[in-house]
Amino acid sequence: MFDPVIAPSGTLLGLLQRGRGDGTLHALTAPRSEALAALNHCVLRDPRHDWQVENRSLYYARLYLDLHGELDAIEAHLFDAEDILDTDESRTGLALAVLGHLASYGRWDALALLRRYAAHGTNWAWALDELALRDDDAGLRALAAPVLARFATDAEGEAELAATVRDAFEPRPWRLWADDPRASIATRVRAAQETGCFDRWQRQMRPTGPRPGWSVQAVFEWAQQGIERGAALHVPAARCLTAVAGPEDRPEIVRAAKDGTEGARCTALRYLADCNDPDALPLIEGAVATGSAVVVEAAVDAFERMRSLAAVDRARGWARRPDPLGAAAGRVLACRGGVHDRDTVLAALREAVRGEGPDAPTLWTLVDGAGRLGIACAAPVLRHIYRETASSHLRGRAARALAATDPSFGTGFAVECLWDCEETTREIAARHAETGDTRVVERLRRLAADPAEEAEVQTAVRSRIGPEETAV
Repeated sequence: MFDPVIAPSGTLLGLLQRGRGDGTLHALTAPRSEALAALNHCVLRDPRHDWQVENRSLYYARLYLDLHGELDAIEAHLFDAEDILDTDESRTGLALAVLGHLASYGRWDALALLRRYAAHGTNWAWALDELALRDDDAGLRALAAPVLARFATDAEGEAELAATVRDAFEPRPWRLWADDPRASIATRVRAAQETGCFDRWQRQMRPTGPRPGWSVQAVFEWAQQGIERGAALHVPAARCLTAVAGPEDRPEIVRAAKDGTEGARCTALRYLADCNDPDALPLIEGAVATGSAVVVEAAVDAFERMRSLAAVDRARGWARRPDPLGAAAGRVLACRGGVHDRDTVLAALREAVRGEGPDAPTLWTLVDGAGRLGIACAAPVLRHIYRETASSHLRGRAARALAATDPSFGTGFAVECLWDCEETTREIAARHAETGDTRVVERLRRLAADPAEEAEVQTAVRSRIGPEETAV
């Protein structure tokens, strides 16, 4: 999937793409046709950089409800000819998840679309998972025949069916179909279930990783084989070293950290850092100076995991370096530094925004550090990150940091955060938004009564308002 094009943060489309609370508030005051056009654009062209972890579906579903939005655009998207040509689940996943939430709110047109797509669409498994959580038994039983018809009855088709049943995210439909009164369906599903269980048992009996009795060199060779296949195995390999290496193996591990193969070097650095070995820090510094990009990344990651006082002290000396180790040092101080490290962390935060923009990966840790250390001077930078980042998770971290550093947060960003797409951000808002604003009180009541809302958010809401105020 191509990276999405995100509109400017000051536009309605840009706000909705980011999942900001202000997106909902602006959409509700904009012309309805304009708001629905922007909403459909977001749902049909997933704006998330990481669709597997960022939330948008409940946010967009709630806005469809508030706007009384029709589902014609979603229907056209799901059943377009492109559905056959582009089988990537990210093309339709967000739309299907939105329909799932709408179905849970009682939108029967959404439920009907999900049923139809599960029977005929390419990304049918996702639609079936949504229905498994929300449809009744009769609705699911009606899908048994069209779903099973997707799999040929020859050996290859039955193997594909068994793998699908084995790996199903939501097993409810398959369990229901295994007890179907139609023998042709029940027999086939039960056979697939049995085959899937046998396949899982066979995989467990034939592990491909390290075995008891492996030597240190064997672990290094396994890690190098992973590098050659394009798979980073140095993290599990370092855990294996913990089991197989003794004090007598330390010289060999140190040599590997200095000049071993890429796999061995990454593994040895990780192992020594996790053990707080006295040579770990100079070896990490040497790896950053002489290693390949893979080794440098592993060395930096190993350093950031270290929790010793020596590592924090070394970070203070490395923080001014204009290289990956200097950036990592800033993050270490953000996580484990003291109040006297505030200026260093603030400088790293400003430099990251100035050099890499509001979506830089390093900002996640630095933003957390600004909040942890209570760096009041960081509030303007945090506000900029909050407004501009396309990552709803990073925006939530910025909101948490602002709650700790910005006295105006409760009457400012906290209010719009009550409508944010991320439940953790709504929870922060529920704890900090000033109730002098009538919108806040009304929104808190709605969140408290919404069955789709997360329990943590509702707990935070109820800590602010009494039981009698939750009725709507």
